[in-house]
Amino acid sequence: MADENYLKWPFFEARHAQLAQELDAWAAQHIAHDHGPDVDAECRQLVKALGAAGWLRHAVAGAEFGGAGSQIDTRSICLIRETLARHSGLADFAFAMQGLGSGAISLAGTAEQKQRYLGKVAAGEAISAFALSEPDAGSDVAAMACEARLEGDHYVINGEKTWISNGGIADFYVVFVRTGEAPGSRGISALIVDAETPGFEIAERINVIAPHPLARLKFTHCRVPVTQRVGAAGEGFKVAMRTLDVFRTSVAAAALGFARRALDEALKRATTRKMFQGVLADFQLTQAKLAQMATQIDSAALLTYRAAWQRDQGENVTREAAMAKMTATENAQQVIDAAVQIWGGLGVVSEQPVERLYREIRALRIYEGATEVQQLIIARELLKGASA
Repeated sequence: MADENYLKWPFFEARHAQLAQELDAWAAQHIAHDHGPDVDAECRQLVKALGAAGWLRHAVAGAEFGGAGSQIDTRSICLIRETLARHSGLADFAFAMQGLGSGAISLAGTAEQKQRYLGKVAAGEAISAFALSEPDAGSDVAAMACEARLEGDHYVINGEKTWISNGGIADFYVVFVRTGEAPGSRGISALIVDAETPGFEIAERINVIAPHPLARLKFTHCRVPVTQRVGAAGEGFKVAMRTLDVFRTSVAAAALGFARRALDEALKRATTRKMFQGVLADFQLTQAKLAQMATQIDSAALLTYRAAWQRDQGENVTREAAMAKMTATENAQQVIDAAVQIWGGLGVVSEQPVERLYREIRALRIYEGATEVQQLIIARELLKGASA
């Protein structure tokens, strides 16, 4: 961990600094920077390793269900994601999806649901997934068409979900479906669908520039017991938004991890690359670029950990989380681009650290709410306050 000064900021307690330092040391020994050809197998192995080492306990709520505490500590999951992202984008993904995929159960599940699923998630013995997006319903969640019809004590699901992380390797999926209690977002419910449920299938695997398990899901007369519903009927949209509120700030933290790694790589290259009887770092243009990178990282970190701290104090952080997510991902894109430029020709060689970071960061500006959506959220909250 090259830069630990931010751990002294007043947002953190001593336990947070200890967590980040212990994880950094563990990751240096157990996580490889390079990914093998079988991403599914590697992701499964990372989940097992993170669970066995106890890190996944922070991704679920309820000590009696294997969690680190009664509630998810936002600062902890942010520090974990930032630290893992510095070491490996896939390791960060594996951790994040365990939390996001089971987050609805942590927040709104029954005691039986928590007992059945959360302990296995925390131990790395079961892989979870969050199935919200559809071909025509991404940012506009209320436009979803995948539906579940109530028949006796079962829901019958028909439709599709897409862009589902962990699709194809998950043991269970929290699926958001239209159940029709009311129009728009008020008629959506959340259902837990086990991977082996008849009528559920992986319709397509999706390949993206930063490889990780991703798929399109299809449901054909898929019967799920009513007892698998998370929260009340018609309350699924609220459950989804509560889950995203917990983890949206952690997306900003992952972007921070990528950006910090890029700055480390840029400093290494600038101070060792010989050029014109000196090194690259001797040039003022290089120094200016490094200064801008460091400033962009700190500005994003301040917004990220402000939002995390506020949420841990029980405050509503819809605006603050959106600001953090937007700023951290956009700044990280610029920091990583600058690192590629400093590395020159080597920066675009496949699987070089900065080239891999360049691919890793691009998706973060889109998923869990694209930058443009974050701008709308921020403006909406500002206008709401102005009208009040």
